[in-house]
Amino acid sequence: MPRLFGTDGVRGLANRDISAELALGLGAAAARVLTATTEGRRPRAVIGRDTRVSGDFLSCAIAAGLTSAGVDVVQVGVLPTPGVAHLTATTDVDLGVVISASHNPMPDNGIKFFARGGYKLEDAIEDAIEASLGTSWERPIGDGVGRIEEDARAADRTYIDHLVAATGRPLEGLRIAIDCANGAASDIAPLALREAGADVVVINASPDGRNINDECGSTHPEQLQAVTVASGAALGVAFDGDADRCIAVDHTGAIVDGDQIMGVLATAFKEHGQLAQDTLVVTVMSNLGLLLAMREAGIRTVQTAVGDRYVLEAMRAGGYTLGGEQSGHIIASAHATTGDGLLTALLLAARVVETGRPLADLASIVTRLPQVLLNVPGVDKTRTTTDEALQAAVAAAERRLGDSGRVLLRPSGTEPLVRVMVEAATQDEADSVAAELADVVRTRLALP
Repeated sequence: MPRLFGTDGVRGLANRDISAELALGLGAAAARVLTATTEGRRPRAVIGRDTRVSGDFLSCAIAAGLTSAGVDVVQVGVLPTPGVAHLTATTDVDLGVVISASHNPMPDNGIKFFARGGYKLEDAIEDAIEASLGTSWERPIGDGVGRIEEDARAADRTYIDHLVAATGRPLEGLRIAIDCANGAASDIAPLALREAGADVVVINASPDGRNINDECGSTHPEQLQAVTVASGAALGVAFDGDADRCIAVDHTGAIVDGDQIMGVLATAFKEHGQLAQDTLVVTVMSNLGLLLAMREAGIRTVQTAVGDRYVLEAMRAGGYTLGGEQSGHIIASAHATTGDGLLTALLLAARVVETGRPLADLASIVTRLPQVLLNVPGVDKTRTTTDEALQAAVAAAERRLGDSGRVLLRPSGTEPLVRVMVEAATQDEADSVAAELADVVRTRLALP
């Protein structure tokens, strides 16, 4: 059977793949694994969610599972994922739970956990939780069962105060357009940016349980691009459904993606002596243009597998202070234990004010090379790195591209599929090399 946990928790179609029964079981299993060392005190958990209508029944089911295992639960309602992580890191709780499917469409939902300290779970811990599902266990009775309380307002205030404290109030007079994706940032993002001094133009901040990520937010920035230009804003920022990522647009409406944001912040951190070991952590999917720009700026890059959890693992292992993904998951470890779209927006806006330079100028440090990503389905992905003819084709492509290009073959984690990624100096060359390699993958790795 496929692994239950993916790169960011458990995710799927709500009430089919992600059912109340599964949520109940995961809550109880997570309690047994994550609170195993809390003898002598009563374990506590915090649960937050995004604005999906299915979040109501799933958060109740998770709470039921946790309390059935003797954990006291604080339900904080709608709160961005990084807000739940912050509460888990800074208050006396043993785990945090977020009910969200991030940027996925409304019918989906998901469940992700944070361990004490606010960090996402390691694979081995997730495997232990999955292994505990459906096993017999000794249930507490009487006063041993957990209790549930609600405390949304205090949680909101705690998170907003944290965000403003992390960046100060430097944004006086700066107009920012924000797209809240009708998601978890809808109330908090405008408040936080205004308290930091910004003049805020807000769109897609009227969630109704069904319109989260609906042609809006970080995966659909078209509205934000138009509003930023029309309102005369200095920049715009768009969040996804749970606000753990952010992408930006400059005053002309041009997209500034996660790679460019990292380039801007890395140079700022280095300038202020805040970039530990002058190193930025990125994934293998970051554009070669970012890597080249960082080399030119005297900044080393460390690459990880795709997923902000792997970025954070490398950051913690190496003592680094900044990392992220092209998609806009940015982690500033001095202030957060996970990707935080609101924090990223505040740091980026503060850099614009500090330098007096337009975002378009700051973002120009990274020249994005043409990047092509092709999915090749129906193949034996296990032979991606062992098929000699395929490896010879990859080597030939790398020689052809030289220092101005890059090739990456990435097997899917869940499907019989290989992703072919090619970057090159021109779009035509990237298209050509990617098509040729995709044909080799299709021919050499075809399933019987």
